[in-house]
Amino acid sequence: MAGPIESKVGWATAAAYVASSGLLGALAAVQDNARVLEPLPDSVSPLVLALVPGLLTFAAGWKARHTPRPDLEGEE
Repeated sequence: MAGPIESKVGWATAAAYVASSGLLGALAAVQDNARVLEPLPDSVSPLVLALVPGLLTFAAGWKARHTPRPDLEGEE
């Protein structure tokens, strides 16, 4: 029987979705007007855009609390 989804997994998944769709979509939409990544060389800016979702996903998973697993207590 499957247990509940752990909060770390849920938050990391939500952050990955928001970062990859919302944040990068917004950056792409305002890229022409705001020039957000203009100080970076052209060869580095795609790498930065690729790293943003991963870093946000890691940070959300790191910050979320562990979900208690009473079915695993005492097993070590």
